[in-house]
Amino acid sequence: MKKTKIAPSILSCDFGHLAEEIRKTEAAGADMLHLDIMDGHLAPNLTMGPALVKKVRELTNLPLEAHLMIDNPDIFMNDYIEAGADIITIHAEAYDIDPPSNRKIKEVPRTVKKIDEKKLRRDLERLKSKGKMAGLTINPGTALSVIEPFLDTADIVLIMSVNPGFSGQKFMPEVLPRIKELRPKFKREIMVDGGINDKTAGEVIKAGADILVTASYFYGADDYKKAVETLISVSRPL
Repeated sequence: MKKTKIAPSILSCDFGHLAEEIRKTEAAGADMLHLDIMDGHLAPNLTMGPALVKKVRELTNLPLEAHLMIDNPDIFMNDYIEAGADIITIHAEAYDIDPPSNRKIKEVPRTVKKIDEKKLRRDLERLKSKGKMAGLTINPGTALSVIEPFLDTADIVLIMSVNPGFSGQKFMPEVLPRIKELRPKFKREIMVDGGINDKTAGEVIKAGADILVTASYFYGADDYKKAVETLISVSRPL
């Protein structure tokens, strides 16, 4: 039976005690750290940059996944590579051939119907050429068919189960069918991010996911180790 991997998102940790939070996350049995990088364009929030990723790299040997919720990721990828990220995940929505105005980003989540396929493939291959794992992400409103041509190149596919921007959102059950649809088409790891907790983790793993990103559920727990154990236990088939 495959092992469910747990990837706490440090966006929800206590940044005033970052080193202690990372130490406790390691001790809890986390498999990797998820770093939510937002630019206020692709997602309606501003979070961390490469300087913080570099500091996290100094504090842990856990694999780091930099989730680039940013436009023009090709301009910034090297910064996160140099900061020490092991996995860099880019959004299909960042390659929209006709990107919308960002004036209503807080009201209208980003989706895409047609992308610059040449540019996206180039960037995935560029990440791999740098020795990094290349992740590909889609938002809930983007059809799975948009990324299907790149499944042969991506090392990880990240399915968003909330509209990106803020932790603590409610899981969107309508993404479960897309995980099920993706599973037979993609033999590598599927990661799911958004609203993951003890009530939703089992459904997500049953649908075919391998990696659970957990933010407020994990860092809001009194006992991080117990939170990890609970997510793994509810992911096991009865």
